[in-house]
Amino acid sequence: EVQLQASGGGLVQAGGSLRLSCSASGFTFEDYIIGWFRQAPGKEREGVSSIINKDGRTYYADSVKGRFTVSSDSAKNSVYLQIDRAKPEDTAVYFCAAAASIPGYDGTYLYPWEYDAWGQGTLVTVSS
Repeated sequence: EVQLQASGGGLVQAGGSLRLSCSASGFTFEDYIIGWFRQAPGKEREGVSSIINKDGRTYYADSVKGRFTVSSDSAKNSVYLQIDRAKPEDTAVYFCAAAASIPGYDGTYLYPWEYDAWGQGTLVTVSS
C-alpha cells in the first residue's frame, strides 16, 4: 500500500525559510514521481513542484521558481521541499503525492490528475 506523510509545516515570517518533508513507503521509490501541491482556503489545489526520482528532473510552478527547491533522498525514501523567501501568499496546506512513471509521458507532473496517491497535508502559515 502506497503511503505518504508530509511534515514540517508551521508558522514562518515573510522572508523566512521552512523545509517540508515527505516520507514515502509501499512502493519502489525510484520508479515514482513525487509532487508537492498546496491548497489555500477557498482555492483549488495547485501544483508547486515535482521531482522525477528516476533521473532527478525537477519542475516548479512559476509562482515559486527561485524560492522553492525540491530534493530527494532515495536512501530515506523521502522528498523535501525547501521554502525560502516565503511570502504570505504561500500560506496553504501542503500535500505530497506519488505518481507511477508512465513510459513515454513527458509531462511536468504539476497537475493533481497525474497522481495516484496522496498523503495528509501539513499547514504552512506565512505571516506578513
